[in-house]
Amino acid sequence: MSDCQSNAPAVACPPTVDELQRQTHERLDEIIAYCVSGQRPASFLEFETVLLGLLRSLGCLLIQLFLRVHHDRLDPSAWRARGYRIADPAAERTLKTSCGPVAYVRAFFVPRRGGGPGVHPLDVALGLTRDAYSPLVIGWFCRLATRMSFKVASGLGGMFLGAAPPASAIEEWVLGLARPAYVYMSEGPLPEGDGDVLVIEIDGKAAPTATEQELARRRGPRSRHERGCKCQRHRGRAKRGRRGRKARRKKGDKSKNGRSATLVAMYTLRRGEDGRLHGPVNKKVFGTFGSRKSAMEWARVQATRRGFPPGTAKAIQIVVDGETCLEQRLRRLFRGATLTLDVRHAQEKLWEVGRLFHREGSAELTCWVEVLEELLYKGHVRALLQRLQQEMRSISPRGPGTKEKRGALKKVIAYLEARVKLMDYGRLRKDDLVIASGVVEGAARYVVGERLDNSGMRWIEERAEAVLLLRCIEVNGDWETFMKWSQEQRNQELERGQVVQIRSKVPTQLPKAA
Repeated sequence: MSDCQSNAPAVACPPTVDELQRQTHERLDEIIAYCVSGQRPASFLEFETVLLGLLRSLGCLLIQLFLRVHHDRLDPSAWRARGYRIADPAAERTLKTSCGPVAYVRAFFVPRRGGGPGVHPLDVALGLTRDAYSPLVIGWFCRLATRMSFKVASGLGGMFLGAAPPASAIEEWVLGLARPAYVYMSEGPLPEGDGDVLVIEIDGKAAPTATEQELARRRGPRSRHERGCKCQRHRGRAKRGRRGRKARRKKGDKSKNGRSATLVAMYTLRRGEDGRLHGPVNKKVFGTFGSRKSAMEWARVQATRRGFPPGTAKAIQIVVDGETCLEQRLRRLFRGATLTLDVRHAQEKLWEVGRLFHREGSAELTCWVEVLEELLYKGHVRALLQRLQQEMRSISPRGPGTKEKRGALKKVIAYLEARVKLMDYGRLRKDDLVIASGVVEGAARYVVGERLDNSGMRWIEERAEAVLLLRCIEVNGDWETFMKWSQEQRNQELERGQVVQIRSKVPTQLPKAA
């Protein structure tokens, strides 16, 4: 395909393949000469710094050569057969790559009739979207953004690449890349070599979200103020003066305005030659700010996909935090599964009762709780409840503070009585099954807490959902697979002649229950 035609705009012809090959060889010779020259650098630091710049320039030439070769070999007949014509044989573009910005040309086709968007067959063939950056660079910065703020990701990436997109661009890439993330986590590749017992742990973790007042202030028009002192100290003082004194929060008011994300940790246990269950095997973490019901339905679908369908004879264990409505829904979705109350929740109740009778931190308190914990771990829950009933009868109906003690003890007894079927810890320990939700508790702290619950953060739920889904994919070790899968989806859209751009200002919608 010729770039310089008589009817084409008057632009300088881009370098040919031969010219690019010559420039590449010259640059490589320059790098070798720098390494073997007698001139000594001041230090290895100086040598490596200069070498890195030379290697980046060599990388840009190689990328430019690659693009030029594919441009010359491209056969546009398939697009002509689909009703397209050439509008510009050499449309210029600069693509920001891992080595730096690279200028190249590609033909631009438009439909002959009916209008519609034009296409660049070279970009379609190589899977390049309308984003100004290469897919690899976009993936790098989005991956960084799953572990740190958008601003820090931009600064850190710039330290190593020499240049970086702004934080706003990274955020919009995350929003766009996360749009198919829920589909990937629901329908993507399954892990191989699962164990004999499926374990599902469910918990929640809140992230700070913006209030309606904060959102109105963000979305409202920006007020203009007179220019004053430029130093940070006086600028902040002037800003506080314009804003006025903040209203003091009343007791009980929460500044976090947290919205809870539901976390599901799913893994299997494999029985070894010693007869014990070993794991976790193929652990996957899923989180969503959507309804808890949608998270449970996701767990049901994934359990079926992993070989544990409804009515299976295989063992399924679900560890929960004791919420009654959660238990009821799970029993309907996982009939025959072993539901277990996290033993830590039951222990907390025992310590809560013990503090009614013994001083905090005392040896008497520890001894009193340990006796009841022994009954708990053996699965003697009825005997445990009888001991608590005896404590209830020992409290005088009259006297200072006895009413509060009786009320607190009554609540704990009612809590444990309603969950007796979930506390067969003696049998569970004998069968070497799970009695605590440590996996999902750790996921709540690591997946949500370390990225979404930091100082000064105020999320919009849909935007937090995008970061959470990508962070789950990264934590699960599926990032490379997800990027390959999402690139295939974009390639299909490009082949259909659609306008494809990863960057988006519209976040994904929260999943809804069926």
